[in-house]
Amino acid sequence: MRLVTFEQSGYQKLGGLIGDTRILDLAAAQKRHFDSADATFASMQSLIDAGPVAWDRARALLNSPPEEDILERSAVRLRAPLPRPVRLRDCSLFLEHMEKALKIAGQRAVAAAPDAEAAQRESNNPRYLMQPIFRERVVYYNADAGSVSGPDDDIVWPRESKWIDYELEWACVVGRTARDVAPVDARTHIFGFTIFNDWSARDVQMAVMAANLGPGEGKDFEGGYGLGPCIATPDEFPNPYNLTMTARINGEEWSRGSTASMHHRFEDALVQFSRGKTIRAGEVIGSGTVLSGCGFELGRQLAFGDTVELEIEGIGVLRNRVVAASA
Repeated sequence: MRLVTFEQSGYQKLGGLIGDTRILDLAAAQKRHFDSADATFASMQSLIDAGPVAWDRARALLNSPPEEDILERSAVRLRAPLPRPVRLRDCSLFLEHMEKALKIAGQRAVAAAPDAEAAQRESNNPRYLMQPIFRERVVYYNADAGSVSGPDDDIVWPRESKWIDYELEWACVVGRTARDVAPVDARTHIFGFTIFNDWSARDVQMAVMAANLGPGEGKDFEGGYGLGPCIATPDEFPNPYNLTMTARINGEEWSRGSTASMHHRFEDALVQFSRGKTIRAGEVIGSGTVLSGCGFELGRQLAFGDTVELEIEGIGVLRNRVVAASA
């Protein structure tokens, strides 16, 4: 299934994609089929919480959809598939990006050094080397689950930033609340996958990271975490770890990668995050950026008015435009 949250007449509803151009209103279809309303289909979170039996019921409705409850995608507005995740964190699962980004940051620091002695110190600074912990564990930072944006939303850029950047990522959505997940069972705890754009105010990020407490305000702004256009359930993919990932800016391809290049997988994150702790249905776990999946790695910057399209095979296209904050 490819499940969406859509807006119609001011209300957000749960739907399922039929092809790429039509949407089944799942609550309406359930009521028509069973002659009764069911809170299970009130929202994406309700469906996730309801568990596998409800997911199978949604799948059955999509396999035999009532024509009366099918809408044209162009007639409604898609929202973030999970508008308010239970929790949102972004990980470093693609280590090639981390190595390259740290190297570039080091080169920039050396170039900006005021004298030869300072340049030598920066060239030997261990902060620009990827530490072994990144290979040993899934490293992550906590993101703001209240700052999610969705398909075709304008991303209003923070006034204090002049360096606009995207990050080509994907994410998994946790499907079952659990503790101490065993590696052999980890995949069964994944509800589905979506595209994730970890928007980055690079100038602010680089300034605050000097405090060694993470990206901070460089990523913490309204709409700074893009999700969509749908959540694709695992049965949509013969192998989710072999999907092409691309980023286009105003129609021009800037980035291309593959989910196959992940060092850690989502299952690794689920095992680690549940060790002695509880992971909850509806959490979103971001992958981190694929190699060359951002302007920082490419030496390029976005401008106001640019349209960014992130595409992942089998999931779709997450499209947004960057705009300046009003005075």
